[in-house]
Formats: sequence, structure tokens, C-alpha cells
Amino acid sequence: MDLERFHEHALRLKDGLRRVFFGHDDVIEQLLATVYAGGHVLIEGVPGLGKTLLAKSLARLFDADFQRVQFTPDLMPSDILGTEVFHLASQSFRLRKGPIFTTILLADEINRSPPKTQAGLLEVMEERSVSLGSETHALSPLFTVLATQNPIEYEGTYPLPEAQVDRFMSKILIRYPSLDEELLVLQAYDRGHDLHRAAQHELKPVTNPEEVLAARRELVGIRIAPEVLRYLGEVVRATRSYPQVQVGASPRAAVHLLLMSKARAAMEGREFVTPDDVKAVAPAVLRHRLILTPEAQVAAETPDRVLARVLGQVEVPR
Repeated sequence: MDLERFHEHALRLKDGLRRVFFGHDDVIEQLLATVYAGGHVLIEGVPGLGKTLLAKSLARLFDADFQRVQFTPDLMPSDILGTEVFHLASQSFRLRKGPIFTTILLADEINRSPPKTQAGLLEVMEERSVSLGSETHALSPLFTVLATQNPIEYEGTYPLPEAQVDRFMSKILIRYPSLDEELLVLQAYDRGHDLHRAAQHELKPVTNPEEVLAARRELVGIRIAPEVLRYLGEVVRATRSYPQVQVGASPRAAVHLLLMSKARAAMEGREFVTPDDVKAVAPAVLRHRLILTPEAQVAAETPDRVLARVLGQVEVPR
């Protein structure tokens, strides 16, 4: 797949998602850049903004297997991974696969389950394989987790530890739509057009997992000039020394920022990364990796506002 085909591939996916997920072009772009870069996504937004719709639509456009797991306080790791069951007739153990054996997994409200269950999923995210008993089972190379969180309701939740949140390549925030965007949703339902049903039955696949993996391999050829690479590194390092940040971004965050920047460049049909690519994806890659100081939290600071100031301070190469 050359860059022209990569660009057309991204446009087909964007157009498909826009048919059922109105507005939020930035969300669509960040989601696709993460998938192209080979990462997993943490999606945060209040209920009813279309997080499940977005995941279903992506799987449909990919023509890929899709599973949804509703995380609850009583969910056990075996409920996700599966288990080995002993069959009396054959006197042997057989694998009963869990919903993790899919291509696109929606982990709904991941912070509703206890740490043991969260850790089971996050380990699979890192390895893209499942170990049950004495055997290890490989998952699809395109295996992608879209995990959701509700930012306003914390009763009965188990916040993801910082070390585990770091495994998500990006954290995407879905905010309320504008009036015009919300009117498009209302008009669709007024015509009897259920968007969730449309995503499942009317949306046609525009690609397949093999094409997505071919596009992912194309990122190796995207160039980044030494000065832009240094700029990217300086942005990450600046988060570690900023006064209002207690813990800054890790080296893994720098790698993810590089991959996402390359993905954005390729989606635009360019064979090189610009500082604007780095700036565009930096909030999604870094916001969930910053731990603000207690003073900054008391002052109601947010990682996004801190990142905006960090990006304003780091000199952009010319």
C-alpha cells in the first residue's frame, strides 16, 4: 500500500464513521491514527455521546469481529479471557474462549471492575496473546481494545493505576456536540433512522483487517527530520519538569507520540512528519500520562491546559 492508497483508505474510513457519528472530526481522526499506529484507545465521555456506536461502526467498516464486555464489580478475569473446561467423555480439558478472542473489543466502563480483572485485560493488550493453563493462544494481529470511562461518576469504580493507563496509546475525550451536530442526530431519529441499527445492518465494510495491517506497515517509511524528532523529544521531556506536573510522560509515551505523528502524516498523504503533526496528536497521547501536583488539582487545572502551555513553551523548529 503506497501513500496515495493510504490516504484514500483513511478517507473511506472517515466518511464511513461520519455517516453515523456526526461531528467530532477530531475524535475520528485520533481514533484512526491510534489504530493505524497499532495502539489501544481509552475513550472518556458522559453517557449517551456515542462511544459504543463509534466502536461498533469501526468494526463494521473493518469487516472485523467485534465483542463488547460490560465491566461490572463482579466480573472475573475468566469472564473475559475464557477458561479450560474438563470434558468427561474425552477425559481432557478444552478451551472455552472468552470475548477477548476477537478483533475489536469494546471494554465498556473499564473502571467498574476490580484491579485483578483490569490487569488481566491490560496484560493481553500488551502481549496480544492469552495464556490459559499451559498454552498460549495468539490473538488477531489487529486486536484492538476500545475502553470507555465515565468522567462524572466515581461511586463503585476502581480507577486504573497510572502504570496501566500508560498502556493505552491515546485517551480521546468525547464532548457534547454542537447544536448543529445534535440536530443532525435528532433529524435522523425523526425520520426513523436508528443510528445504532444503521451501524450494524446498513453500514458497509470499506476495508478488511489485511488492508489495515498493510497500511500499518507503511508507517515505517514515513520520515521524520532530526530537528522534528528532537522537538518531539523536547515536548515529552518538558512535561517532566513543568512546575504543575508531579509525574511527566514516560519514554513509552514518546514512542507512542512518534507513531501517532507518523500515522497522522500518512493519513494526510505525506511521507514526512511535521511539528504540526506532533502538536495535533500530543493531547491524545499525553493527557492521561500526566499526574498534576496537588496544588494544580486544587486550582482545577487540567492536563490539557498544562499541555497547551507546554507546547507553547517548546520552540518549534523552522
